[in-house]
Amino acid sequence: MTTLNLDEVNEFVNSNIVRFHENRLKIVRQLSLNKLIHKNPYLFKAKNHNYAPQLIESFLSAFLSSSEEKIFGDFLEDLAIFVASKTCNGRKSTAQGIDLEFNRDSIHYIVSIKSGTNWGNSSQHKKLAEDFKTAKRVLQQSQFGTNVQPVLGICYGNTKTTITKDDYLKVVGQNFWYLISMNDCLYIDIIEPIGYQAKVHNEAFDESRDKLANRLIMEFVKEYCYPDGAVNWEKLVQHSCGNFDLNTFIK
Repeated sequence: MTTLNLDEVNEFVNSNIVRFHENRLKIVRQLSLNKLIHKNPYLFKAKNHNYAPQLIESFLSAFLSSSEEKIFGDFLEDLAIFVASKTCNGRKSTAQGIDLEFNRDSIHYIVSIKSGTNWGNSSQHKKLAEDFKTAKRVLQQSQFGTNVQPVLGICYGNTKTTITKDDYLKVVGQNFWYLISMNDCLYIDIIEPIGYQAKVHNEAFDESRDKLANRLIMEFVKEYCYPDGAVNWEKLVQHSCGNFDLNTFIK
């Protein structure tokens, strides 16, 4: 186990967090009204959002939140693999559903990395368990006698460490960062570099987001509002959900 050089971690984070902000801006600059309003129209009607700026803001916030979670999750995965590469010769795995592999104390760890604890549905959890079993079997066949430990590594949260019913280790937050670095403070150490030039990046993002919101509001009023200003919910739902073709399958 090699002691982690925090200067190298800071350099990696400073360089790669820029890509996160660039990808956020890219999404904003390329987002169209047609793509945006595919979010659940029934939800926003139930919330009585009949004011165009409020409706667009709700659509936009929901869309960007899910997009940012995915982008930032990719960043955290890359950071974890980088840390493991420096401390225990970890490497990005080529096995289906596995992100990271490393060896320590005669144990071969295979790790699937997730951002937070609220990930996936029951089918995705079942698929992960199957991927762990397959990867473990392949490794044990190719490297006879290898002690393989599957791990679900979650980057943030404070759930206690457990062995799941599917026999993989679930490690969360501080414990996950400790597993790949043997540094029980790493989960705190990375927060400062993650904020590298955050104010500058977010000012640029907010400016682009405001321009986008203004443009989308104008387009929405023109396309999906009646002349008196009321939202044409029927047209909006038709755009989001209209796809009738079942009559060609059911006679």
